[in-house]
This record gives sequence, C-alpha cells and structure tokens, in this order.
Amino acid sequence: MFSHLRKPNFEHFQQTLFNKTNDYIPLIELGIHAEMREKIMGKPIVSVQDEITFMRSMGYDFLKVQPGIHIDTNRSIAKNANVATDRSWSSEHGGVVQDWESFEKYNWATIKDLEYSRLEEAGRLIPDDMGIIGQYGDIYTTVWEMLGFENFSMKMYEDPEFITAMFEKIGELVVSMFETMASMDFVKVLWYSDDLAYSSGMMVSPDFIRENLFPYMKRIGKLAKKRNIPFLFHSDGVLYDVMDDLINNIGITSLHPVEPLSMDMAELRDRYGKQLCLCGGIDVDQLCRATPDEIRNLTRKFIDIARGKGGWCAGSSNSIPEYVKPENYLAMIETILKEGSW
Repeated sequence: MFSHLRKPNFEHFQQTLFNKTNDYIPLIELGIHAEMREKIMGKPIVSVQDEITFMRSMGYDFLKVQPGIHIDTNRSIAKNANVATDRSWSSEHGGVVQDWESFEKYNWATIKDLEYSRLEEAGRLIPDDMGIIGQYGDIYTTVWEMLGFENFSMKMYEDPEFITAMFEKIGELVVSMFETMASMDFVKVLWYSDDLAYSSGMMVSPDFIRENLFPYMKRIGKLAKKRNIPFLFHSDGVLYDVMDDLINNIGITSLHPVEPLSMDMAELRDRYGKQLCLCGGIDVDQLCRATPDEIRNLTRKFIDIARGKGGWCAGSSNSIPEYVKPENYLAMIETILKEGSW
C-alpha cells in the first residue's frame, strides 16, 4: 500500500517517543478495527503475520500486542441491524461486584490465567526494522465497570477500603502483565491505557486518581525506565490537572491521543513539548465526516505544529473504528508519509 513511501525504522519511532528527534513524523494508532483492515487489504487480517504485513504496508514501524485475559465487567450489548458490529456500554448503576460478599464470591482472574502466546509469536516474526509494543491498561476503568459507576461513586465515600481492595485486585494483575512484557527483550515500548477524563474535565477527583491508580502506573513507569524504553500513556479527555504527575512522578515519555475537543495540540506543544512526545490528535469525527482533501489539509496543520518543535507521532484522536471513511484514513496516512519529513 504505502511501503514505497517509507521503510520502517523502529529505532527512529522509539526515539520520537522519547521526544529526542523530529526528523520525520512516525505513525501511531491505539487500534485499527478489523473491518477497516479487511476493507483496505481485501481479506481478513487474522494471524500475527497478517497483522505485521498490514502494519508494514501502511507505513507503521511497530506491532502492538496485548496479553490474553478475560475479566467479566458485565458490559451490556446493543444489537443494531444497521451496524455490522455490536456496541457495548458499561453499567451506570450496579455491576458484577456490589459489596464485600460479592467481592469474595467473584471468580477473579489470576496471574496463572494470563496468556502470552501471541506476544511470543510476534517476537519471533517481527522484522528487524520493526518493533513490538506491549500494551494493556484499564485498572481504573475495570474497577468502576465491575461496580457500575453509581455504585463505584458511592463506595468511594462510604467504603474506601473496599475501593482499595478492588484496585489492588486489578492493579496487581495488570502490573504483572507489564512485568512479564518488560522481561521480553523484543518488547521495546510499554503502553498503558486508561480513560481518566471527559472533554470537560477529570471523571473523578485528581486526588482519588493519585491515591488509587497512580501507584500502579508508577510501577509500570519504573519497568520502562529500567529497560530504557518509552512509556506511552493513553487517556481521553482533559488531563491538565494531572499532567505534572504523569510526567514527573509516573514517568511517561509520550501522551496519546490528544482529543481536539479536550486539549489543543499547539497549546500542549507549547506547555509540554520539551518533556513529552505527543501522539494522535487528528479528529475521528472529521475522519468520519470530512472529504479526503479536507483531511489532507487538517493533517498538514498538524504537521506545521510539529515542525521543528519536538516529537509528534501522527494518528487519530482515539483509534480507527470501522465507520471511519477508508479514503479519509488513507488520506491522513499518505499525507504524513509524503509531507511529514524535513
């Protein structure tokens, strides 16, 4: 597809995530929907080798892989005859765990249930000029989804010890994933994701996040620092209230995805461009609604912001769902590959 425009260079991608170079702009995405990949390639992308081939052909320097685990959070499924993919949402009220009794009865996943075969296969197959990102997350999100957000909010005040126990159950499991991934030499970036904010502000008090989530994230940051590899963090929303914590206490090197409704890329560049590589930013809504020429012009605006001002990895403001126009996604990538170098 685009392999003629740029060859993979994972070392350059890694240095960009460290905010140490901006010779040209690498590509990044948290996820690209299976239906989108099939539309572009003309066949299902199923195997690890299929995924490597897809990412390489599109101009990406990496393959992102998660450990395998199932945690029941009791998400509801919405069936829609007009949409190929079912939608799900989290409970606003009750969840699979309600109190200490259901906490004790719940069939908790354990470290023994974690599965790394896809990561290990990726490590064997990845070409020398590409690299593996080990990714997982959602300690905070899994806790509130398991409780239901209303119950979670009440327990924050009525039974903080219960909340601490929930975070410990999920946090220790997720940290163990990153400990294993950090022990794999072929994993060259750690990526933690957890949505902490809305476009209007943090979902809960920053002090609550500092007390309950950040100690686990800090342990992941130490794993990355010990390996001297980038530590990338994904969260939607406005994060200014905790930005100093993320950089100075937790040790993230890169922030994703910079939603335009929440934080302005140019302002972030001015405030934190010397400390952080910024990733993403190109509005998913525009990728759905605009024309390819409009997407090219939007992408050029981001290139101009990044030019000469530190690291930026180009991509969407979240991920690439199946309802994005394929021609718009391809226009964004082609513009970066053709014009994002100097």
